[in-house]
Amino acid sequence: MAGEPSLKTRALGYLARREHSRLELEKKLAAHAEDPAELSAMLDALEQQGFLSARRTLEQVLQVRRKRFGSQRIVHELREKGIAEDLIAAALPALKQTELDAAREVWRKRFAAPPADAKEHGKQMRFLLGRGFAPEVIRRVLLPRDE
Repeated sequence: MAGEPSLKTRALGYLARREHSRLELEKKLAAHAEDPAELSAMLDALEQQGFLSARRTLEQVLQVRRKRFGSQRIVHELREKGIAEDLIAAALPALKQTELDAAREVWRKRFAAPPADAKEHGKQMRFLLGRGFAPEVIRRVLLPRDE
């Protein structure tokens, strides 16, 4: 069809909006590719030209998610995006270093008061677990402030 944009045009359009991993782009463009080999070759070319970068995708996810989510949830999201394990492992120490502060901030915005009873403690703990914070970090957030 004459009006259909090329695979490369579609890929660059997606990348202009935000960073995508190779796996994400592959999934989005698969329906528009006549041949999987053609799609793979085009993605290889985008990587070689610097338009597609797993490292930039990782940095963007960390930048956007680190203040609202724990390291477990962020790592899970990165794995779903197809980011290489070595890149994730390299970013994990810095992520864990700021996790306690992020958990305290998320907790403060949501609850602002320590749990009054066991039921409230469970509610606050489940909330933070759902955000991907580690149990030991959650315990430190919910402890009385006389640490």
